[in-house]
Parts: sequence; C-alpha cells; structure tokens
Amino acid sequence: MADRVAQTVVKYIVGGSLEPIFKPDSYGYRPDKSALDAIEVTRKRCWEFNWVLEFDIRGLFDNIEHTLLLRAVRKHVKCEWALLNIERWLKAPMELEDGTLVQRTKGTPQGGVVSPVLANLFMHYTFDAWVAREYPDLPWCRYADDGLVHCRTEAEALAIKARLAARLAACHLEMHSEKTRIIYCKDGNRRGTYPNTKFDFFGYCFRARARNRKGQLFTSFGPQVSAISLQAMRQEIRELNFRRRTQLRLEDIAQQLNPILQGWLNYYGRFCPTAMEPVWRYVNATLLAWTMRKYKRFAGKTRASQLIGAIAVQRPKLFVHWHKSSFGAFA
Repeated sequence: MADRVAQTVVKYIVGGSLEPIFKPDSYGYRPDKSALDAIEVTRKRCWEFNWVLEFDIRGLFDNIEHTLLLRAVRKHVKCEWALLNIERWLKAPMELEDGTLVQRTKGTPQGGVVSPVLANLFMHYTFDAWVAREYPDLPWCRYADDGLVHCRTEAEALAIKARLAARLAACHLEMHSEKTRIIYCKDGNRRGTYPNTKFDFFGYCFRARARNRKGQLFTSFGPQVSAISLQAMRQEIRELNFRRRTQLRLEDIAQQLNPILQGWLNYYGRFCPTAMEPVWRYVNATLLAWTMRKYKRFAGKTRASQLIGAIAVQRPKLFVHWHKSSFGAFA
C-alpha cells in the first residue's frame, strides 16, 4: 500500500514534467486523451490514406530494458527522491510461487501505478520521436503497445514495417508477428483486392460499410463495434444470469444493468451506433426469458413479448437502450 501511494505521487510529479515532450498522437494513459480520441483521428486518416500498418509489441511492460529506460528517466526527471524510488521499483526482485527471488533487468512493476508513465516515456523515444523524425509526412497513432501508421502505398507500408521491426529490436522489444498486419482501407472508390481489408482497434472494427447520405448510397471505410466486442458484451449479460433470478423485479434488473449498458452506449455507440443493435436485442431476449420464467401466465413468448413491449412503450427510459433500439425486437 505504501508503494502504491508513493508511486501515485511520483506518477503525478513525473507525468507532469513529461507531458510537454510527449507527442499529440500518443493517446494511452494521458490526461484529457482517450481511446475514443484515437479512434476519431484514425477514422479521418483512413479516409485520406489508402493503407495502414497495424503493429503490436509483444509484452511491452514485461520487456522494457532498464538501462535504456533509466537513461530517459534521468534526462527528464530531476527530483532525486523520485529517481531513487523509480530505480528501486524497477530493480525490485520478483518472487516466484516457491519463494525464489528472481533479479530483474527489464520490465516495469506489474500493475504498478507508475508503469504506464514509464512505458510511455520509453515508447516516446523508441517509436514516437523516431517515426516523427524518419517519416514526418505520415500520420500515426499509438495507444500503449498498439499503434497504427497510415501509408500511401503498400510498398511504403512494407518498408516501414521492416524498419520498425529493426527499430524495436534495437530497443530490445519485439514486434508481435501475428498481430502486425498491413491493411488496405477499401471503400467504394478504392479498387483492387487485398487479403486484409479491415482491422480491430480498441473494440472497434474499421471496415467498409454501406452508408446513406441524402438518399445517396455509398461505401465508406470507418469504425463500428467489432464482432469480438459484441460477443464479449453478450457473454457479460449471460454471466449475470438474469434469466434465472426471478426473485428480482424488473426495476431491480434495470438498476443493476443500466450502468453497464450506459457504459457500452457511451463507448461503442460513439461511431455507427446502429451496429449495437445485436446487443440490445440480446438484452431484450434476456428480459423475455426472465418474464417467461417468473410469470406462469406469460410463459409463452408471444404473451411475454406483448408485456415487455407494452412496458417499453409506457416507460421507455426504464432501460437505457430502449429508446435506442426497435421495440420490434420483442416480437
């Protein structure tokens, strides 16, 4: 507990002094920046650039080399006691399950409050400043160990991928081969074929999708909630097991469920909110199953649908998603 308090203090001291040097397109663990900001800027850049290099770093927090990190820390942090504590936290041995102590020469404190700040500093010199210097005309975006570089051609993306892999290796990091890909941002105006035409970024899937603007249909490349995120949300509803908790009232379910639904709506509903419809339908189906189990006179799906549908019309604000989805989902 004492270490967490001390790390929190150091985080604010060190973080405040480092903020001025960090690049605007570094979004992870920084004040007034979020994953949604990264998604927004990525959406705009995918309209301007045909290709994206999506990269991932294998085990970033576990593999940050102490010598390089401390060199950067000493360059920017002048508070002696903060420097002393950072070095102590980095070099603290790791205790295995059998009690054996293992000395560490790399990695930041697991779960440490100060770890994100240290990782951002390390990646500032490893990637952010490097790519801004070597490719000043190409926009990029990084959130912790995930990042994107927008490119004009496939050849340019391949060249940057090779150079970035070498750069990471020089800094004792490894590019995750399975999660690093080159994507063609194909839309209605971009011709040709390519194996990768979509990518997932922080719960959103960037892909071609049909849009309608002033009666004109066209295909745009942009973000919507990913299939993996939809599956995870349905699984979370399933694990709450409301279908069998017949001792609850409908208002009790709403009280427990609404904060979760509101969080999903705030995050995944920012871009292409209609893509959230499968989750809202699943929630409605869960409410129907609860109704049929709780009330014998509504054991049939049709009668249960009529009851919940009528409540949804009368009290559309009972569940946060009811005014966002079609009541036809109860049929």
